[in-house]
Amino acid sequence: MFGRREPVPFAFLAEADRFRSNVTPPPRERATAGQIAGRCLLGVTMVAALVGSLVFGMPALSQDQAPQQTQHSQASEGR
Repeated sequence: MFGRREPVPFAFLAEADRFRSNVTPPPRERATAGQIAGRCLLGVTMVAALVGSLVFGMPALSQDQAPQQTQHSQASEGR
């Protein structure tokens, strides 16, 4: 199926595994103190949101107490 060799546009992409560049990429820029502080603040905010949702959601998920029916209609009391 792939045995035929036909000239195709961008044939150099097929030979990309043999290509080695002698140009080194520029070094990465270091993050500033403000960027590091912002990332830390974002992480702390996300963790606090998850913990808060668990704290407020746990009472709704607990099955310790059965629902109590305290409402009675006057018709059921038989007066």
